[in-house]
Amino acid sequence: MIGIALVALGLVLTPGPNMLYLVSRSITQGRRAGLISLLGVAAGFLIYLAAATAGLTAVFAAVPAAYTVLKIAGAAYLLYLAWQALRPGGVSVFAPRDVPVDSARRLFAMGLLTNVLNPKIAVLYVSLLPQFIEPGRGTVALQSLTLGAVQISIALMVNALIVVFAGGLAVFLGRRPTWLRIQRYFMGTVLGGLAVKLALDRGRPATAG
Repeated sequence: MIGIALVALGLVLTPGPNMLYLVSRSITQGRRAGLISLLGVAAGFLIYLAAATAGLTAVFAAVPAAYTVLKIAGAAYLLYLAWQALRPGGVSVFAPRDVPVDSARRLFAMGLLTNVLNPKIAVLYVSLLPQFIEPGRGTVALQSLTLGAVQISIALMVNALIVVFAGGLAVFLGRRPTWLRIQRYFMGTVLGGLAVKLALDRGRPATAG
């Protein structure tokens, strides 16, 4: 649980489609719009969790090589995210693009769609989450639900704080570029370390039990 919590924290603090959309929406349309959008993001997490719990075990049991492929893909994507955080000339997510004013229904739908189509979340549930499942600690499905609940809780709490304080953070970081660089370097280092650990791990996929 500690491992998946660290992964979840590292991913949610790394700028991606979800953060970009929520920050843009919150700054241009207000906190209420950002929180409604966050509800859509939460629904997207639940869809991924249900799919992962239902299907990953069967896939890994039928095709063991798929586990290795997904692990390598997950490590590669974490390295990509680390590079995006560390590369020179990176643009702050708190300097978002303008977005049109939308209804509550559309805000929810766009939050859902943004998360469902987010490759970072897909890799998390398909490749990273299975690394923390241990067959000796209970059924794979129950462990998947528990670990997924930890990830969702952290993601929603952090994103909610980002939505509430988006405007103030944009001003704060805009006036203090050094703080922004520190955040980028810290998260890039964390994600790079996780990528190396994942790539070198020789554990086998969990099986149902």
